[in-house]
Amino acid sequence: MVKVTDDIRYIGVNDHKIDLFEGQYIVPNGMAYNSYVVMDDKISVFDTVDAHFTQEWLSNLEDVLGGRKPDYLIVQHMEPDHAANIANFAEKYPEAQIVGNAKTFQMMKQFFGTDFAERKKVVKEGETLTTGKHTFTFVMAPMVHWPEVMMTYDETDKVFFSADAFGKFGALDVEEDWACEARRYYIGIVGKYGAMVQNLFRKIGSLEINIICPLHGPILTENLGYYLDLYNTWSSYGVESEGTVIAYTSVYGHTKEAVELLAKKLEEEGCPKVAVTDLARDDMAEAVEDAFRYGKIVLATTTYNGDIFPFMREFINHLTERGYQNRKIGFIENGSWAPMAAKIMKSSFEKSKNITFADTTVSIRSAMTKENEEQIAALAKEMK
Repeated sequence: MVKVTDDIRYIGVNDHKIDLFEGQYIVPNGMAYNSYVVMDDKISVFDTVDAHFTQEWLSNLEDVLGGRKPDYLIVQHMEPDHAANIANFAEKYPEAQIVGNAKTFQMMKQFFGTDFAERKKVVKEGETLTTGKHTFTFVMAPMVHWPEVMMTYDETDKVFFSADAFGKFGALDVEEDWACEARRYYIGIVGKYGAMVQNLFRKIGSLEINIICPLHGPILTENLGYYLDLYNTWSSYGVESEGTVIAYTSVYGHTKEAVELLAKKLEEEGCPKVAVTDLARDDMAEAVEDAFRYGKIVLATTTYNGDIFPFMREFINHLTERGYQNRKIGFIENGSWAPMAAKIMKSSFEKSKNITFADTTVSIRSAMTKENEEQIAALAKEMK
């Protein structure tokens, strides 16, 4: 149990058994599933935790309650890593009301076969709930990153319960840089919904927020401007850091050789950061993270079955489905008899907004030539 304020307690859990979050994101430092209790004349519990930690969570809750009974369970997000124990809570505390919006209860019925009609309290945008000295205002945040998501502002302690926003990968008993894993989390899970995050910023812009309590990752209590600024950059698809990403696939090493030469030339040109990623071997989520972090990217791959190499196709799909925009893209292609990769890669971005393409395209026929080396030098000047 962690004391957030005089009245707010943290009762979440750490998960070090998980290897892939949401079945795809590598989480070497585990995950945290956060839950909170606000002690007042009436007691409110904010969200539950993953099903694997039912007993630990219920025990944490009992310890905080000290013999009292909760009056409300406020459900901000119905994803099972946060909502799996709603039915267990309802059974253990039959007099507590369950608070959510209309979409919350629709999903609740899908997951549990009931929407707890006899004890549900449906709230809408801007409605409030007073529990004594605390007054909660509900902020609807649809598609950040599910349609039923809502967040809650505690006017008394100036605390913003932010659902999955401002969350990160990693358990809370592991020390690690916030931005790296928060960026990978945001881009991977929320990245498609930047416009909705911007809508949220407009809603909460006038609120005085001293503490942010997310459903994953640490409670944010200091230098909130840093976290808010990063989220604003990410959700507006802005460039966070100056630099160039080179994402490549290579079959027999010739494309890799071209990439290594380009990286060297970029450094010689004074590029502030060159991030090289082998899409067949490196973590795809980290490659996607870098693509959104930096303002320029070079895609290098071979023609494969009249298309492009599968890992490159997957990578580009990850970018475009997340609204990749406001970037400059260069291409290196390799094809022994009918190079098509650059044309296909370029066409993949035809619906992307504000994309600039480099004038130089490097086209290799099997192995690099002197002309290719000159093209790479020209491309480096454009992408530095």
